[in-house]
Amino acid sequence: MAKNKLRNVPTQGQGHPFVESALRTLDAEADGINALAAAIHDGLGQSFIAAVELIRSAKGRLIVTGMGKSGHIARKIAATFASTGTPAFFVHPGEASHGDLGMITRDDVILALSWSGETVELKNIITFSRRFAVPLISLTSREDSALAQQSDVALLLPRAREACPHGLAPTTSTTMQLALGDALAIALLEERGFSIDDFALLHPAGALGRRLRRVEDLMHRGGEVPLVHADASLKDTLLEMTSKRLGLTGVVDADGELIGVVTDGDLRRGLESTADVRTLSARDLMVRHRRSDRAGAPPKTIAAGALAAEAVALMERHAITSLFILADGTRRPIGVIHLHDLLRAGLV
Repeated sequence: MAKNKLRNVPTQGQGHPFVESALRTLDAEADGINALAAAIHDGLGQSFIAAVELIRSAKGRLIVTGMGKSGHIARKIAATFASTGTPAFFVHPGEASHGDLGMITRDDVILALSWSGETVELKNIITFSRRFAVPLISLTSREDSALAQQSDVALLLPRAREACPHGLAPTTSTTMQLALGDALAIALLEERGFSIDDFALLHPAGALGRRLRRVEDLMHRGGEVPLVHADASLKDTLLEMTSKRLGLTGVVDADGELIGVVTDGDLRRGLESTADVRTLSARDLMVRHRRSDRAGAPPKTIAAGALAAEAVALMERHAITSLFILADGTRRPIGVIHLHDLLRAGLV
């Protein structure tokens, strides 16, 4: 596999010692990832399949453990699994020897990280897994290590040069551990059909949670939705717009289907173009759904199940501030969402 030589990429500060150091580090870690990909194409691929199947078939949780830098990586791997549909948590090997072994059940699977495979602190977890037949997957670089030898599945990482010039600080090795952990989590995500709805359930807070909110979570419903009949007078149309405070009203026909929208701008233009405003109705003012009925773009709508981020994009693309939501398979309005709702939700 061709190596990804990052130092060939033009950059500001080229030649500066700090930049050269950064490029050497990234080169070394890229070499490690390339070696890992090559190993997947070779013997590691079969072990990877076995590990995925073992985790998938577990009735319990995935227990991820490791010491030192491997422990920090193990925590992140556990978090990635948990957030993508595989129940998982981190158990510190030191604490495990002082009671936390009780957190592990016979229905669980253990994923243990150790570059050398000889981490002393893992001894009691390994012994526990063998005594109670808890499946053990190891992520290590040495096939002859105690950890690999005791494992049901050994994921053997290829030897690679650490980015540290002394070859001591775990850098390339931990990058490879993290990458393979991500690969396991994503393989299981895809196998289980983990969807964007599942993501939303597990990520209700933070930036990701906001991005995954649905229109139906934020829209106005029932009596909050401004609606008038097509024959409604100018007065009634204005009262509906004023009382609902959204700067517009939907216009429905006798069957309750949305046929147009009246905005503040439509109202102003109608007043400017008509000598006798007493004759104006919602039908005269509205922007219609059918272009042949009246010049102007048709009102925009969005599905209740659409992501709120899609509503933002639609509003930005058409320079509008509101969208009506229709019942599935009909033209009946069941809600409305305003730009201010999206602002309050932190999506704009």
